[in-house]
Amino acid sequence: MSKNKNLLPRQLGDAHIRLLRIFKSVIEAGGFAAAEVELNISRPAISLAIAELESLLNMKLCNRGRAGFSITDQGQHAYQASLQLLGSLETFRSQINAINTDLVGDLNLGITDNLVTNHQMRITRSLSAMKHRAPEVIFNIRMMPPNDIETAILDGHIHIGVVPDLRNLPGLNYLPLYKERSLLYCSAQHPLFHQDLNKISDDALSQYDAVVPSYPQAAEIKQQQTMLKATATSTDREGIAFLILTGRFIGFLPTHFAERWVSQDKLRTIEAHSRGFDTYFSAITRKGARTNLILEAYMEELDRTQ
Repeated sequence: MSKNKNLLPRQLGDAHIRLLRIFKSVIEAGGFAAAEVELNISRPAISLAIAELESLLNMKLCNRGRAGFSITDQGQHAYQASLQLLGSLETFRSQINAINTDLVGDLNLGITDNLVTNHQMRITRSLSAMKHRAPEVIFNIRMMPPNDIETAILDGHIHIGVVPDLRNLPGLNYLPLYKERSLLYCSAQHPLFHQDLNKISDDALSQYDAVVPSYPQAAEIKQQQTMLKATATSTDREGIAFLILTGRFIGFLPTHFAERWVSQDKLRTIEAHSRGFDTYFSAITRKGARTNLILEAYMEELDRTQ
């Protein structure tokens, strides 16, 4: 590539900073695949971002292919420069936040149950960053079903909610956060526990009582549960776990939530390779709401936790 071409524009925008943040994550993770989880975006999207940055900088930043991932000499210099730039932005932000005394008041959040065990921890990390940024802000968290969160956001009772992506309401803004994997489980007291759980037919499963959610779910998720003998329901995942642990029911749970019992050999997955589904979660806020500096600051911190 020619070294005479102009590089980045004279004014850097959010899109350019985003590309640099993705590049930094890829280098620190050691490749596209490892960065996929950290960034919570697909590998093709990461590849596209790196290619766009290479085009902007007019240099090859990294090698990828069958030989594996490696950073080029130019990429190493660009990485060091990115660290300096991103560090300077963070320093500037901290200094301005220290001057700004307006971030005083309440931040009201509505969160779907049992997300605290999700390993991506975006909510926890963003709340920590917000507390550091605005120590006078008071956090009020309500654990609520998704429908109630949507209603509370639209009514102005809470500022921000975290819900599964089941539908897009025209009055709400959506910020994708992460996905969680759910698998089918039985407990140590269940007749299936000591059987070969790698291959069980739908007919065999239909002989056992199952607990299913009573809250709304996407059509593809409901399809996974049609083979179950639904004799119990629950309004949340904790209730599902209670019934599975009785040894009388099977049911789906998020893997991050079930992990504690799996590690203690109290739960086992049933056909983990073929029976499961992904649920995507987003942060929602009300469109057209009046300016709220506290909410804006928190959304910045939440977006930065990618």
